[in-house]
Amino acid sequence: MQSLTARFVLVVLGAVCTHHAFAQARLGGQGAEAEPARMQQWLVPSPAQDVAARAWLFRPPGDGPFRLAVLAHASTQNLLRRAQMPQPEYRALAAWLVARGFAVLVPERPGHGATGGRYLEDQGGCDEADYISAGRATADAIAAAAGFMRKQPFIRQEGMVIVGHSAGAWGALALAGKNPKEVSAIIAFAPGRGGHANDLPNQVCAPHKLMSAAAEFGRAARVPVTWLVAANDSYFSPDLSRRMADAFRGGGGQAGSQVGFHVLAASGGEGHWLVESEAGVKLAGPELDRALEPRAPTAATKR
Repeated sequence: MQSLTARFVLVVLGAVCTHHAFAQARLGGQGAEAEPARMQQWLVPSPAQDVAARAWLFRPPGDGPFRLAVLAHASTQNLLRRAQMPQPEYRALAAWLVARGFAVLVPERPGHGATGGRYLEDQGGCDEADYISAGRATADAIAAAAGFMRKQPFIRQEGMVIVGHSAGAWGALALAGKNPKEVSAIIAFAPGRGGHANDLPNQVCAPHKLMSAAAEFGRAARVPVTWLVAANDSYFSPDLSRRMADAFRGGGGQAGSQVGFHVLAASGGEGHWLVESEAGVKLAGPELDRALEPRAPTAATKR
């Protein structure tokens, strides 16, 4: 027990020291590009002023300008698991997007892995879970990284896409609720929080609060949303996901007719991780292609 506690302290202290070191470093590219897809380590801003977020950047050949896709990763409430989390890459999805002309940024949010710093997305205990505040904190981290990248000369100013997974997708829905003009589409893979409560499959903390939070996010949403979940997702089942999508769609905003909900075929042993595999991305490919098709502008509603 003492050995486990000591290891835990070392992991947390290492993450804290690392984040202080990176907070002092310059933002932007950190070192040479590599394969695949010109993969390069970057540092980008985060909502925490003293924390620079580590990120992977993938790009097509050439100077651009390219459309930007920001990938928002999954999370966990468990402190030790967050501290030990490898820096997210989503290589298969990044490669799929690069092949379609996107520059792809995968930022690691504060409180995770080597980025370290304070965890800003804490939802609280299971019974009193605050999914609205947690989602908005994730949205702030996505927006901070995206805003910095849009200033880069190789990035187009229009046509940005946000792709989220699990808690990252939940943050993408919260971002949709802020009606960001620069975002043309949001793709949400199994959005939600509180899944696998007590590490049990198909157990979710306070699902009624997920519904009310989804409705709140949808109230002001205008961005087209594609909601994807695998048939064998035991974190947020297709039935629960459909009810969340209906709540988001019925929140009162103009996004209702622009929310596409799709159940994908079962993927691997646990469909929640579909987006992290090449086979899963291939499975989602047709819906991803449809989500990225240019859309005619939606007529403004008269008040």
